[in-house]
Amino acid sequence: MSSSRSVETTYETQNDQRLDELHSKIRTLRGVTTDIYDDAERQNLTLDDTGNAFSSFTAQLSHSSRRAAQAFGLAGAGGVRQTRIIMYIVGGCFVLWLLWRTQGFWWGASGEV
Repeated sequence: MSSSRSVETTYETQNDQRLDELHSKIRTLRGVTTDIYDDAERQNLTLDDTGNAFSSFTAQLSHSSRRAAQAFGLAGAGGVRQTRIIMYIVGGCFVLWLLWRTQGFWWGASGEV
């Protein structure tokens, strides 16, 4: 009986050790799970903040573009006609060509003695 009691005690000790090991692993797993959850929550908050920032930027950009269109007369009834825009482009190109042709007169004169 003594050997039976000894074997039983050995099994009981082994079971206690394994139970402690299992408890330690469960605590570690719980810690990892909590860390993953906290990280996911932080990332969700960051994504929400980023979405809010982009929404705000979109609204501001839309408002700015409407104000610019009103300032240049491109919005509303009777906006700038296409021929007027074409004339502005042609006039700008002509002014740039004129400046290019006369650059020798303006910048070349100071270099001669």
